Amino acid sequence: MKLNLGAGNDIKKNYVNHDLVNLHGIDLVHDLNNYPWPMKDNAFDEIIANDLLEHLDDFMKAMEEAHRILKPGGLFKIRVPYWNSWCTHADPTHKRGFHELRFHFFDPNSSYCKERPYYTHARFHISSEIFVLAPLSPYASIPLLRIIKVKNKFLKKIVGLIGNTLSNIIIDLEMELEKVS
Repeated sequence: MKLNLGAGNDIKKNYVNHDLVNLHGIDLVHDLNNYPWPMKDNAFDEIIANDLLEHLDDFMKAMEEAHRILKPGGLFKIRVPYWNSWCTHADPTHKRGFHELRFHFFDPNSSYCKERPYYTHARFHISSEIFVLAPLSPYASIPLLRIIKVKNKFLKKIVGLIGNTLSNIIIDLEMELEKVS
């Protein structure tokens, strides 16, 4: 089974589509700020959370709930706004932006997780980490260059350095996390 959290109008076939409001195509209506979530333990092979985590009150609790409802080896696919992008600050319902290292606190192979294992019991291996760039967004767009995804480890170091120095270089992060049992 697959779960599409915060689906809105992005209804996905062969997924349980969730949202806060009962829109057309939504299978499960629930406020994710109310815990526990109404899903069984180890129920899903995959969870998608695009543009969702930044709206929730308790990020750590949400990560723990995602861990609880994912099957061992299940994938948690996330898209969130970067901490210093306009995307973080434009939407009045956003509570936070995200730095890529935040997710390293959940990866047992990361020094961040090893130094502070007491933060949470939820463990995910980082399968994929992508910087999403949209040059000149939101004020202009370059034809054929609307979105650039940076996946290469070396290029991410360069883009990360620039993106942490100057605002609006990296607009989003896309993370793919695999549940560790």
